[in-house]
Order: sequence, then C-alpha cells, then structure tokens
Amino acid sequence: MSKTVTVGKIKTSTTELRDIAKAWLALSFAFAFVYAGLSFMRGGFSLMRLFSTEFLLYFAIALVTAGFGFLFHELAHKFVAQRYGCTAEFRAFDAMIYLAVGLAVITGFIFAAPGAVMIAGMITRKENGIISLAGPLTNYVLAMIFLGLLFTFPQFSLLFGTGFGINMWLGLFNLIPFGNFDGIKIFQWNIIIWSTMVAFGVLFLFFLF
Repeated sequence: MSKTVTVGKIKTSTTELRDIAKAWLALSFAFAFVYAGLSFMRGGFSLMRLFSTEFLLYFAIALVTAGFGFLFHELAHKFVAQRYGCTAEFRAFDAMIYLAVGLAVITGFIFAAPGAVMIAGMITRKENGIISLAGPLTNYVLAMIFLGLLFTFPQFSLLFGTGFGINMWLGLFNLIPFGNFDGIKIFQWNIIIWSTMVAFGVLFLFFLF
C-alpha cells in the first residue's frame, strides 16, 4: 500500500518515489549505453566493454545529468499542475521502460518516455498546455546551464557536454505532437510556442553544437 511522504514542502508517496527511482535508473542505463557506443546495430557491443570503466563512467555521468533532467522535468509538471489545483504523481510505465532500454541496446536510439505525471483535476486547454510546457522548458534551461558550464570549465567537457546533449534531447523528444507526449498538448494550446520550442531544440542539438 502506498504511503504519503512529505519532503519539505513536497508531498509524494512511496509509490511515486519507487517509480521515479526505477525510471531514473533505466533511462540512465539507456543513455550510458548509447553514449558509450555499445548498441548492437552500431557494432559496438561486447561484454568486455559493458563491464569496462568507460561504461561505468558514462553510467555515472548519466545518473547525474539524465537524472537531473528527468527528475526536474517531472517535478515541473507536478508543481505546475498542483498550482492549478490538481493532484499529480509520477508513474512509471514498465512497457515504456523496456522499450527505452531495448531500443538503446539494439539500435542506439533513446526513447525518453519511461513514464508520466498522472494528473487529476479540472483544467482548461491553456492550463494543460502550460503544465505540459513546464517539462521540456525545464530541460532546455538545464541544457543551457550545462552549456555555460562547458564553456567555463572545458576540462570537464565529458560531464557538461553530455549533460547538455541529454537535456536538449529530453526536451525536444517530449515535444513530439503525438499520443500522450507533452508536445500534443502544447501544440493544441499554442502552435507558435510549440514551433518555437521545436526550432530551438533542433537548432541547438543538430546545428550549433
């Protein structure tokens, strides 16, 4: 049975904390697999490399960079939804977790949707759009912070460069205007804001850095 847990001003539950930890670990493993170049279709997999210090380093970096990106993304949804009077808790989707890890291992593609914040309450289309916008926008802000740190401390380029790339991808991926992704709700609310967010992510991720 799920128990309510209070951390400072944050109200959560044992179920939410368990699901966040599960999704966090799975997403970090998937990113580490891709950044270490171990996917089968790219010809990089071997048991020796999987248990190497290189992979462990990438996994540790992903735990921090993808961890912050994933956690703050979901907390942004949660807090904004609560500001509109909704109840909101993160739930991991086991099928999506298996898909994320499986695609990373086989193809080297990151399917960054291991779960979602489940929201209950009466909200308008605009409020739903703003709640959805909060997640990708948080990732973009984190990406810019990592980019600033990269220029300031180039000796830590692996850490900060990975943090930048992961957070840009998390933000852009979640803008897909389909299914239950954030993008469809933002698109339905304000197509100009959605287009601007997509253009920003594409520009920084694929053309500038």
